[in-house]
Parts: sequence; structure tokens; C-alpha cells
Amino acid sequence: MEKYICTICGYEYDPEQGDPENNIEPGTAFEDIPESWFCPVCGATKDEFELEES
Repeated sequence: MEKYICTICGYEYDPEQGDPENNIEPGTAFEDIPESWFCPVCGATKDEFELEES
């Protein structure tokens, strides 16, 4: 699965880990996260994330 980076603070969303503190289960692809989700570090919205370059 692809990782996404917050363009505001650099937080990396790793689908293998998810975001359990915000009810995003491990194994959840970024595309499947609800639009209401936000960066757990800086509060940026989902549209502030970009696909990590490999």
C-alpha cells in the first residue's frame, strides 16, 4: 500500500499501521479514510496529503 505525507508537517500515513488513535484500523488504504479525518499531528485536512515518492 502507498504511503502519504502531510504537506504541512511531514507526518507520514502508513496504511499498514493506520491511525488507531483516530479509529483508522491498520490495513486501511489512504483512499478509504473518511474525508472528515485529519492529520493527527497538525490537524491538516486529508486533501493536504500527497503520495510519497518512492
